[in-house]
Amino acid sequence: MSDATTTTQKPVASEGKTGPVGVGVIGAGVISDQYLENLTRFPDLKVLFIADLDEPRAAAQAAKWGVEGSGSVDDLLAHDDVEIVVNLTIPKAHVEVALRAVEAGKHVWGEKPYALDRESGAQLIKAAKVRGVRVAVAPDTFLGSGIQTGLRVVKRGDIGTPLTGLTLFQVAGPESWHPSPEFLFAIGGGPMFDVGPYYLTTLVQVFGPVAKVTATASKARETRVIGSGPKAGTEFPVEVPTHVSALIQFESGASAQSIFSFDSKLPRAGFVEIAGSEGTAVFPDPNNFEGETVVYTGADEPTVVPSEGSTFTRGTGVAELAQAIREGRRERVPGELAFHVLDIMVSLAESAEKGESVVVESTLEPTDELPADWDPSVVTLT
Repeated sequence: MSDATTTTQKPVASEGKTGPVGVGVIGAGVISDQYLENLTRFPDLKVLFIADLDEPRAAAQAAKWGVEGSGSVDDLLAHDDVEIVVNLTIPKAHVEVALRAVEAGKHVWGEKPYALDRESGAQLIKAAKVRGVRVAVAPDTFLGSGIQTGLRVVKRGDIGTPLTGLTLFQVAGPESWHPSPEFLFAIGGGPMFDVGPYYLTTLVQVFGPVAKVTATASKARETRVIGSGPKAGTEFPVEVPTHVSALIQFESGASAQSIFSFDSKLPRAGFVEIAGSEGTAVFPDPNNFEGETVVYTGADEPTVVPSEGSTFTRGTGVAELAQAIREGRRERVPGELAFHVLDIMVSLAESAEKGESVVVESTLEPTDELPADWDPSVVTLT
């Protein structure tokens, strides 16, 4: 593959175009159904092609969702009308595939994690800037009505100045229900890299960029056993910590504590608490797109704030990215956000390994909340 930071042989796919944005999907696995269900009904998008190393699988998904084209990754990248590549490959292939798309002059929406290390993540950011394209990365759950409502509650001052955060994600582990969980315990997996982006992205949207982190980490056992599906009973190695405890200090002076664990028989997932100078807000699960925010101000009863906003799920960020491209503005899930969250996670891993605090070198400007009436099912690009 040529150097994506210098190659300029193809024009940027979206230059001079109007109307719905052409989309190509790379990766026809299980998660593609969740994306395609929405991508094929958002009017500002037009899904044109599905690619996979297993081309018959790509063809089957194309037939299932009424997509006109399917085939290889090379075929997709050569498609002039594909402007955004939705990268649904496995984590270790995320950067490689994204760089190929950028090199071809395409914008990219990717699944998390953004990358597995800072170096490759920085390479992708640089390549996108050189080519004049955008690289946005999940999670986009914070664009849903649940977290958007929570963010509006904090921004309008319902709890005063936000001071501290507490997030908890602890479960027994996905091997009991996932038929092929090995990748979730391999390098690039574990509870922090798999689930951490949902919680850390939410915290950054509330408090701004992170300045410093301190962490401890542990591994409950060296192997685990698949509990369901055709490989039930198969033992596999655990390559990463399965419990991470984090202390996070933000540039603003605020702080947060987070737990990411696959080691607890007592599940506590979806817990995000933001304490402010005048009250506390409990957000809904950041791994979901919906849910109520509950505000405690010392009154006898807490206030339940009904959620307002989009209730669509995966693919919401692709629609928002498409609109941003056409409107010439910053998207709300930019690559810089994903890179900062990656930097936080890598710094936490380094802190746990070294036994000392680690400064987070990257920074960013949090994105604006969506209007409460924003709806990706409504056509805006004509």
